[in-house]
Amino acid sequence: MGLQGYLALWCGAFGTVALVGYARSLAGTTPAQRAVRVMGLIERAREPRHGSSQRDGIPVVVSFQDPSTGQEFTVTNDSDHGERITAAWTGREIGVRYPRGRPHAYRFVGDLRAGRHGLGWPNFAVFLIYVGLVVFAAIDWSWPWALIGFGGPWTVSGVWYVPQNTRAANRRIDALTSQPPVQGRVIAVLTDTSTDADGDTYTSHTPVITFTTHEGTTVTAYCADELPDSANSHGRDVTIHYTPDDPAVFTSDLAAEHRSGPIDIALSVVALLLGVAAVAVGAALL
Repeated sequence: MGLQGYLALWCGAFGTVALVGYARSLAGTTPAQRAVRVMGLIERAREPRHGSSQRDGIPVVVSFQDPSTGQEFTVTNDSDHGERITAAWTGREIGVRYPRGRPHAYRFVGDLRAGRHGLGWPNFAVFLIYVGLVVFAAIDWSWPWALIGFGGPWTVSGVWYVPQNTRAANRRIDALTSQPPVQGRVIAVLTDTSTDADGDTYTSHTPVITFTTHEGTTVTAYCADELPDSANSHGRDVTIHYTPDDPAVFTSDLAAEHRSGPIDIALSVVALLLGVAAVAVGAALL
């Protein structure tokens, strides 16, 4: 079998997967579309135990209502129940998803709209078809087609992403500085140990802070910022800047936020220019 035959098999197999997936999505029969998606409410948030694992998330008690029966459920995030909850306060809404008729199989999700059409695998199959076509063109025609084939979509995505990223970074800084900061406190430091393939052991420390917003909401959250000597930060007071609309977006290092915005934008621009350069070089070498 020649190269064209392998390409035909590749495209045929993944084309079938894509067509079946898109057909199921149009018919509304994908598992993602059949799942029930409701908003739950955090009734209570507890402090994590100092020294425990960050993989467990903030312990919470959540209530939600099954729309088909009207029955109320009160559940926790003990064990594995979807996305880890890293910021919690009483009254915060959180997404809950479960198979129709099986509310006890609930999963917490950060964005109820994400993946609701079940198009993840069909879209990935289309991507693999495109990759196969680019590889075929690079081998059968000439290798500069690989630069064009991969640089083109990279450039298009960069053209879309760079303005979006710039606006998002500016909005985040504006929101974080829109009001005076509040005082927070490190109430626990979570410790995790992992071993790599070479047998080397690594230990990570995740501070957990609590702070009360100007509106009177007490927030408990993982602190993703690099606190100095985070392993020994238990009990330390920290200054917190947060966004009024969503206290889960906060920082203990505003100067680092100001530095990271331009750096992220610069990296996005460099990535865009790499895509443009790949297309230009490929076209010049044809």
